[in-house]
Amino acid sequence: MRFWLSEQERRPDPEPVRADARKAVVAGTVLWLLAMLACWIWREPLAEAGLGWWFTTSALGVALGVGGFAVVQWRRREEIARTAEAAAAAEARDEPDPDAG
Repeated sequence: MRFWLSEQERRPDPEPVRADARKAVVAGTVLWLLAMLACWIWREPLAEAGLGWWFTTSALGVALGVGGFAVVQWRRREEIARTAEAAAAAEARDEPDPDAG
């Protein structure tokens, strides 16, 4: 097995896959929420077993998921705005100047 290829043997890099990270973040947050609900339902037996920290862990998982969703949404809106600006700039370059006469 070779670990190094020359430039002539190397294939071009594939295009990056566009993925919607919101779905993954929401799925993880829902799972943490279900875990938190289960820990709340069985909080007394968990506390007796010394596992009361499970509830705190799941609550932090939910909080991080909500924060992660906010970050993903913010980055998505920035990307949409950046794409719109680039499209507007490209359109402006292609149009003839109306004042040019």
